[in-house]
Amino acid sequence: MDELRRPLFVLAIVLMAIVVLFEIGSAALVKGVAPAAGQLRDIALEEANRDPDDELEPEDVTDGDVVAQLEELSRDEDPPGRAIQYMAFLDGLLLYAVGMMGLSLVAPERIQGRVQGIVGLILSILLVIGLIIAIVFAVVLLMIMVGLLTAVPFGTIAYFAIYGFFDRTGASVVLGLIMLLKLGFCVCLVLAQQRFLQNKSIVLLTLTSLLASVIVAFLHGIVPLFLVSITDGIAAIVIAILAIIWAIVMLIASIVSIVKLIL
Repeated sequence: MDELRRPLFVLAIVLMAIVVLFEIGSAALVKGVAPAAGQLRDIALEEANRDPDDELEPEDVTDGDVVAQLEELSRDEDPPGRAIQYMAFLDGLLLYAVGMMGLSLVAPERIQGRVQGIVGLILSILLVIGLIIAIVFAVVLLMIMVGLLTAVPFGTIAYFAIYGFFDRTGASVVLGLIMLLKLGFCVCLVLAQQRFLQNKSIVLLTLTSLLASVIVAFLHGIVPLFLVSITDGIAAIVIAILAIIWAIVMLIASIVSIVKLIL
């Protein structure tokens, strides 16, 4: 039971690497469906009828030129879909942590300690900086979407044209595949060596990774389709915060490791 089953351990690392690649490339897999002219015209007419000012006539926002501009805008702008991509930050940390354990199979303990301390320090600093930028970007994008949605009628029409047709089905398929790969990773890791269950950081990081997938799936499915872009942005912010917490933990652990090596 104490022997490490290397093929299963390597398979676990490969599965997590595939997860990270899927998440990074999710933008190519999850694409919004550009609304047709008829849909945009119906939305514009509905929003115009809601406007309290008598000066605004429905035909002012449903003429051919306006609808054509909205169609062009919906094709030129990509839907957010940031949450799945942001999971790569968290799962990348998990891949790194497991990879460092794999390093112990081929490198002496002292060399492993040096590599883990130095690489972990550099990686965690870069990751914290990158996550701060990612959080700011996600917050700004979320504010833009909410601002457009509440700016009746023209802002709301623009919101529907750009963000109102999120590819929820495609995202569900990608999330399902990612969750399946993560579960395979967990099974392979436990079967490779039961003592991995005693490593609290790996267990907690794995649970956080699984929780991130559940959060994204929940926020994608809890609201009507036209609001999924907004809840996806919220999910991206939550996942980035979880990732930055773990990045700070890794930063502290790397500093402690380097100090121990020096002393």
